[in-house]
Amino acid sequence: MTGKMMILLTALALIANGCRQADADFSWKDASVFAYPIWKGEKTGAIASISSEDDLKNVRVKVSGFRGGNSTIPASAAQVFFIREVMGDTFQEGYGQCGNRRKEDFDSLLVADMLDPVTSVDIPSGHNQKIWMSIRIPSDAGPGTYRGQMTLISDKGRETIPVEFEVAPYTLPEPSEWAFHLDLWQNPYAVARYHGLEPWSSEHFRQMEPVMKILADAGQKVVTATILDRPWNGQTEDPFGSMVTKILKKDGTWKYDYEIFDRWVEFMMGLGIDRQINCYSMIPWKLEFDYFDEASGETRHIRCVPSSNEYRLYWGNFISDFAAHLREKGWFEKTVIAMDERSEEDMKIVMQLIHGVEPDFKVSLAGNGHPSLEEHLYDYCIAFRQSFPQEVLRKRKEEGKISTFYTCCAERYPNTFLISPQSEATWIPWHAFAKGYDGYLRWAYNSWTKDPVRDARFRSWPAGDCFIVYPDGRSSVRMERLIEGIQDYEKARLSMQRWETEGDTASICRMKKALERFNFADLTDNGAEDALKEAKSALAGI
Repeated sequence: MTGKMMILLTALALIANGCRQADADFSWKDASVFAYPIWKGEKTGAIASISSEDDLKNVRVKVSGFRGGNSTIPASAAQVFFIREVMGDTFQEGYGQCGNRRKEDFDSLLVADMLDPVTSVDIPSGHNQKIWMSIRIPSDAGPGTYRGQMTLISDKGRETIPVEFEVAPYTLPEPSEWAFHLDLWQNPYAVARYHGLEPWSSEHFRQMEPVMKILADAGQKVVTATILDRPWNGQTEDPFGSMVTKILKKDGTWKYDYEIFDRWVEFMMGLGIDRQINCYSMIPWKLEFDYFDEASGETRHIRCVPSSNEYRLYWGNFISDFAAHLREKGWFEKTVIAMDERSEEDMKIVMQLIHGVEPDFKVSLAGNGHPSLEEHLYDYCIAFRQSFPQEVLRKRKEEGKISTFYTCCAERYPNTFLISPQSEATWIPWHAFAKGYDGYLRWAYNSWTKDPVRDARFRSWPAGDCFIVYPDGRSSVRMERLIEGIQDYEKARLSMQRWETEGDTASICRMKKALERFNFADLTDNGAEDALKEAKSALAGI
């Protein structure tokens, strides 16, 4: 290729094989990209950087098939994305991460994050254009070392770079079968606003499909549904509306319209997200409750506290009717009445109301740990800095209950902000495995800013806090690294089972020792990379 063009492997080799940290960039030609064996059924990937002293026009990337002995992996198993830079912001000493966040108070910077599926780009002289190559190993691939190549083509010519990786003799199940309980909250209203569509129109559902498919392929277990208007008081760019219309009829009785709720749940289940339906919320942040008044033909709101008669009248009949509807649809066992960061006192009142009407309704809380609530909550997600006692986690697991943790704007690290070290997204599921959690919750999967593909900054939280994927089904480096950690969780879980069956105490001890590093103190002192390297090496038997 004419001109001085360099193809450099950055300090990351991602997904299942992540975390090799180079002291300096080095040529892809001189080293294997993938540091650890890849399981069959696993998706793995790497970042590379292209730069040139000359302007490069119409740069394309093609990936060959891969051959290992008598086995082949087709070129269709690989995908290449150009990584687009998005405007983010920095942390600022003296400022908390939650609350008013004026852009002028924080330094801004461009962050390479969005995976863009465009077929070609122009690269200006001196600019480092990052690319992401991912490979999904077929479940029927034979174990062994595979070799292929990636070819970069531009108006200056072409250059071929070898690609080599090892496939292990183990198989990762399909994402729908993963044990990891992933709960990233979806915002369908953001998709409608971004594309200028009527909510719940056929085109709205069409635009949501590629966005939610990424989530399904990450092993998401939960459908986020809203059963009243603005459960979080409209804190995002696109407030959540109610998927259930509550109608106060002229004769004073109540009627409920579940059409939108049903269509949304059926849509998400059709994508494979069908394990659980979390319905928010009987305790909205503003304590304001919507209904359609048939007599006036208007939508009205009432304000009341959970201990009031008005509250019990508003929700009591709905709980009974909703349970009957869910049983008719065959969804009752999967449905959870969910609350978010509510007080212990209010939770006790609401659980008493729910179970007084329908004793078998499951209830969830994402919030602080309260021992008095624990036994009554089917799905309990606590803040990262808190923890369940180990005996409580064991008991909850034996009872088939879900126990997870969450991060939000309160955690400067670990997190998935645009400015967060990308390895922290992988560290999070490993932390879940180390501490015995079933999975991880984050409040915003796609609550997009006004122009998310260009500017991720928001008025209340660090850039990237509101979303981890982009419109039109475009993933991010952050999302792919989170998937890396989820796959590692599954591989570690299955490996520990295999080692116990085989009596391989040496591998078990090596893994347990590596897991000791997945705590906040070690993350603070050393960052995520060292802990990940040790755990991945233990997993690979290195």
